[in-house]
Amino acid sequence: MLPARWLVLALLTAPASAYTAAAQSAPAVKLIPFVSGLEQVTALTHAGDGTNRLYAAQQDGRIRVIAGGKIQPNLFLDLQKLTAAGGERGLLGLAFDPAYKTNRRVYVHYTDLNGNTVLSRYIASADFSRADPASARTLSTAKQPYANHNGGQLAFGPDKFLYLGLGDGGSGGDPQNNGQNLASPLGKILRFDVRSDTPKPAPGNPFISRKGANPYIWAYGLRNPWRFSFDRSTGDLIIADVGQNEQEEVDRQPRASKGGENYGWRIREGQRCYEPSSNCPTSGTTGAALKAPVLTYGRTEGQSITGGYVYRGSATPALKGQYVFADFATGNLWAAPANGSSWKKTQIGKVSNPATFGEDEQGELYVAEYGTGRILKLGK
Repeated sequence: MLPARWLVLALLTAPASAYTAAAQSAPAVKLIPFVSGLEQVTALTHAGDGTNRLYAAQQDGRIRVIAGGKIQPNLFLDLQKLTAAGGERGLLGLAFDPAYKTNRRVYVHYTDLNGNTVLSRYIASADFSRADPASARTLSTAKQPYANHNGGQLAFGPDKFLYLGLGDGGSGGDPQNNGQNLASPLGKILRFDVRSDTPKPAPGNPFISRKGANPYIWAYGLRNPWRFSFDRSTGDLIIADVGQNEQEEVDRQPRASKGGENYGWRIREGQRCYEPSSNCPTSGTTGAALKAPVLTYGRTEGQSITGGYVYRGSATPALKGQYVFADFATGNLWAAPANGSSWKKTQIGKVSNPATFGEDEQGELYVAEYGTGRILKLGK
C-alpha cells in the first residue's frame, strides 16, 4: 500500500453506514467515532511517553497531534516541501524512539521529491510540542524504480531496534525480482540500530556477513508489507502483505526468530504459485524453505490488506489475543485468534477505506478511514 488501486477504490467505496460488529459469532465490538477532520492518514501511533497523545501522519507530509480526544491546532512536523505525495507515495511511516522521553528522537519514512524513499530522524523540542525541522538527519534512502509498492511501516521491536518495511519496487509481478534479491532493500523488512546518529545494521541481522547482501535485511520475499506490528505481549512480528491478483496474506515471525525468513514473493503469492504459475519451488534464494502465511483471503473478500495489531487492551475483553485487521477495498474488519500456524478470521465490522490502525499506550486500538478523515476507536 498505499496500493495503486487506492485512489480509484476510495472513490468507489462508499462510507460504511453502520459501525457495529457483524453478526455471526463475532466478538461484541463497536467502532466509536474518536476524531474527524484529518486528511488521508497513513500512520497512527503514540510516543510511549506517558502523555497518552496520539500522532497521525498524513500522506501529504504533515504530522498532527491528538490530545484529550482533540486534534491540536499546531503541527508536530511539516514535511510537505520534502514529500512527493499521491497514489502510493507520501509520508508513510512514523515511529518514536523507545527512549523518546530522554532523547526526543522521532523517525519518519517518506517519499522524496525524486520518488525515492527516505528514512530520517528528527529531534523534538524541549517541551515535546513539535519536532525541529533543522534537526533532520537522513539515515537511509532506497531508490524506487516505480511509483507504487513503497511499503511504509516503521516500528521499533521489543529488541529496541528500528524495523522498516519496503515493497518490491512496484509495477506488477515484481519484474526486477527484488523480493528474492538479497542485494536489494526492496521487498524486505529492514532492521536498523539507531542508538547513535550513524545508523548501523542491527547486531545479529541474518545476512550481515553474506557477501553481496544488504546487511540491513531482517526478512524478505515480501510484495508490499504496508503495515506490520509487534504483539506487545509475545513480541511476535505480524506482517500483512498486500497481494497481486489472487490472495492477501498475513505472516507471523515468532519473537525467538533469528531472522532471515523468506515469505515467498514472487515465487508464491499467499499459498499459490506465482512465478512459475505451477510446480513452483518450495525454497528461494538461500535454499531455505519458504515460510507459509498463517492467514490468506481472496478477491471475494478484499483486494488490499491493511494490517493491524494483536489486541492487548482492556476495553474489549472478547478481542484479547486476537489479531485485528481489515481490507482497504471492501472495508471488511476482521479478528483472528493469534495462535497456531493457521488463523481463522471472523468479521467484526465494516469501515470506509481503512488505511491504517493505531495502538495507544494502553493497548487500545484505533482505525483511520482514508477518505472520510475519521479515526474510530474499537470499544464495546
